[in-house]
Amino acid sequence: QVQLVESGGGLVQTGGSLRLSCAASGRTFRSYAMGWFRQAPGKEREFVAAISRSGGSTYYADSVKGRFTISRDNAKNTVYLQMNSLKPEDTAVYYCAARENYGLGLSQTDYDYWGQGTQVTVSS
Repeated sequence: QVQLVESGGGLVQTGGSLRLSCAASGRTFRSYAMGWFRQAPGKEREFVAAISRSGGSTYYADSVKGRFTISRDNAKNTVYLQMNSLKPEDTAVYYCAARENYGLGLSQTDYDYWGQGTQVTVSS
């Protein structure tokens, strides 16, 4: 089992940047593909980005492609989400998730473990 703790959320103006971190503990971090999801008020949780076990493969939702970058440091047991050019519609609680199976996961049901989330608010 793995425990996930997100950090780095906060309030930022439109066009600003934030970097989210997700620290993992428990079983070997490199055994998991990782993903970021978000949930805005009144909306369903949606996929944001995913990264493979080695970090060699990534995938992004169209809404964040070119603005967000997912990365991982297996030595530090941490996955990151660098968010640039933020928009008010990026406001949400952001969750990281870990997937035991091979391959990238693009839906919630692909993931086995979840963090508690961190709030990101983008003001206009």
